[in-house]
Amino acid sequence: MKILVTGATGYAGSRVSAALARDGHSVLGLARDTASAAARALTSAEVTPVEGDFVKPDTWRGHLDGVDAVVHLLMEMSDPYGGDQRLFAELQAAQERDGRTRHLVFTTGISSYGRTGLPLMDESSPGDPESPIGFRFQLEQELAATGLPHTIVRPGFMYGGTATTSMTGQWFASAEAGTPVFYGDTDKHWSWVHIEDLAEAYVRILDNPAVVDGETFVIADEQRLRALDVQRAAVRAAGYSGEITLESAQAGGMLQMAADQDELVTSAKARRLLGWTPRHLAITDAIDVHYRAWKAAQPVS
Repeated sequence: MKILVTGATGYAGSRVSAALARDGHSVLGLARDTASAAARALTSAEVTPVEGDFVKPDTWRGHLDGVDAVVHLLMEMSDPYGGDQRLFAELQAAQERDGRTRHLVFTTGISSYGRTGLPLMDESSPGDPESPIGFRFQLEQELAATGLPHTIVRPGFMYGGTATTSMTGQWFASAEAGTPVFYGDTDKHWSWVHIEDLAEAYVRILDNPAVVDGETFVIADEQRLRALDVQRAAVRAAGYSGEITLESAQAGGMLQMAADQDELVTSAKARRLLGWTPRHLAITDAIDVHYRAWKAAQPVS
């Protein structure tokens, strides 16, 4: 298949793009600057960087020509709702132009659920519309209403590799600076997923997208870890031995507020329909390895 990946130079996008290329697909990676180091890294992973700015559809509309699928792996913070709506509209317009269907793999996340009060959530669990990013569930519904071929992926908290937008990357950096902070409820528990295990889920979806058309998959491991315990392990791996400062979720901004509750999920459906099983059992099993990987990706001062 020929696949266009948005957010291809980002944390998840770079690993998903590379995994799809390894699986034999022809992968185009959308990048604002195809001469950047991140875009060059795509090239070394046998992904073809193509220039375009997601907020300006006229810069990437032409890249939809001839593709069989689009993997959407970014949230445009300047207009997260409208940006995704424009993506849906562009895909509909492209189909009307050439009659070609393009399977959209649309990524949201488990923080979209918000405060559900449920001990364990799956694909059928209702979200809390009051969640700061609950609008992403509304976008899922709008996508279904378009009639576009699609699959929805809701990842758990990502970790591993460069960890550039992972909570763990923030924890490692704050530990090195001597200022680690934990935001919100100290007893909340999160489900996690290693970035390579997540990439494998996208590969399995696009190996036979017609089979999973219209389906939603939660992708996370089966651990039930307290977020503060994970942060403690992360800062210790980074060499910090002091106390972690506790702050309100509000002090951490929108994304901390969106994640300020238990977010425990099961991926039984992905195991059953995709044959997906995480190879990394728990983030805390090799936290020192994850720290070294993050450290190696930091620019040399």
